[in-house]
Amino acid sequence: MATARSHGMPLWECNLLIRTLARRGSFARVMAVYYDLRARGLVADSFTYPFVLRAVGVLKLSVEGRKAHAAAVKTGFRWDAYTGSSLMEMYTMLGRVDVARKVFDEMPRRALVLWNMMIRCYIRCERYSAAVALAEHMERSGVTPDRATLVTAVTACSRASDLSLGRRIHVYMDVVFGFNLPAANALLDMYMKNDCLEEAVSLFEHMPVRNIVSWTILVSGYALAGQLDKARVLFNQCKEKDLILWTAMINACVQHGSFDEALTLFRDMQMQRVEPDRFTVVTLLTCCANLGALDQGRWIHQYAEERKMKIDAVLGTALIDMYAKCGHVEKSLEVFWQMQGRDATAWTAIICGLATNGQAGRALELFEDMQRSKVKPDRITFIGVLSACCHGGLVDEGRKQFHAMKEVYQLEPRLEHYSCLVNLLGRAGLLDEAERLISDVPIEKDAMPLFGALLTACKVHGNVEMSERLTKRICEQDSQITDVNLLMSNVYATASRWEDVLRVRGKMAHPAVKKTPGCSLIEVGY
Repeated sequence: MATARSHGMPLWECNLLIRTLARRGSFARVMAVYYDLRARGLVADSFTYPFVLRAVGVLKLSVEGRKAHAAAVKTGFRWDAYTGSSLMEMYTMLGRVDVARKVFDEMPRRALVLWNMMIRCYIRCERYSAAVALAEHMERSGVTPDRATLVTAVTACSRASDLSLGRRIHVYMDVVFGFNLPAANALLDMYMKNDCLEEAVSLFEHMPVRNIVSWTILVSGYALAGQLDKARVLFNQCKEKDLILWTAMINACVQHGSFDEALTLFRDMQMQRVEPDRFTVVTLLTCCANLGALDQGRWIHQYAEERKMKIDAVLGTALIDMYAKCGHVEKSLEVFWQMQGRDATAWTAIICGLATNGQAGRALELFEDMQRSKVKPDRITFIGVLSACCHGGLVDEGRKQFHAMKEVYQLEPRLEHYSCLVNLLGRAGLLDEAERLISDVPIEKDAMPLFGALLTACKVHGNVEMSERLTKRICEQDSQITDVNLLMSNVYATASRWEDVLRVRGKMAHPAVKKTPGCSLIEVGY
């Protein structure tokens, strides 16, 4: 077994050891060998630098990266294409893509490997427009791309929504290279992600060879476009489905609210002896949470434990959310305290879960624990905190937390936070304060829960005058809002003003007014 130190080995043996360690992912030991050979006066070469520079990037050793760069300059190896490419990758991994571009610009001869690496560096840093611009510069410079260039450039076009260059690459690929499956899949993904469904389907139908990636891209694309039926038809046509395709189809059903179908697909997947992974499990737990399918959720939890899946922040948060939405708060807390690496999302899930189940005191206690743990809350956390205050009737605490959002955490409250506070003030009968709070909020469809909360409070406390004032303001923007008319009719009914009830309900009978249907469900037979 390779040791961390080179023990007097010549340079070529050190290089072989470094390569072996790098391929095993033992980057700290790569650096140990590098330090040892440098201490013995050996000069690294173009074989040494690529592996060492990658280790520097993985380990985030900024100072060592600059030293290695200086050594490469001193020995003249920075002009080597592969050393230069490795320097660019290292600086990108260290978050300095600007320095990577400087290395690229200073290269006297820009081999194709350097162009490909610089485009990939921009993509890794999510600077997609810069990646597309560099690909176009490469095109103008007359550099002949290879297949790797095409795939990388198309990926950049997909992320930057640059269909013009993407289509030119498509034509170039057809004329120069002919069919190439990785590039074709990249084009397929680009068309799908940029809502060019017809072009994607046409490309898919004309592909002489397809792999499971091709099928998954098209199924996911149909789902993204809201065409779940077509996604399911295509899914059924695929003869050999892998875990990724099954998960993509299940996730599509969950995203579109077809939770029963998602669970049916899961059972079909098990019949085909396809083992779900943690991503599938998280998706299924989301499905169970929305259905309130506690028994099914318990079974999935047990399955994850039997497969020794690590209950990390992602899986743990999904379990907390599922148990809380199914009303099993104690189990949510058990999962929360047992999980590893509790991040802001996990804290938020348990706080919101407790608040939703009416356990305001425990929710606020956990929020204090979160603050003591130095985990910074986000906007969703404060929705849970304000909801807890609302359930507990804690007006002073609600005001305090609402102001703390802005003053302590520099989080600007959104409509959801205003709605929680208005609901809290309304329940406490502080209608004037609630009305002042929303006086400057513009009337929009997204803002209707905010105004609806105050109208509901007006109904409870019999404040017809304020109800009429709010309704007038809302109807000046949109007179066909059924929910507001319904609330107003209930306010009049509470005040025994029956003529006004009939007048408002007469407006609701207009065919242009759309009524939001209600629904309910219970778990049976899972």
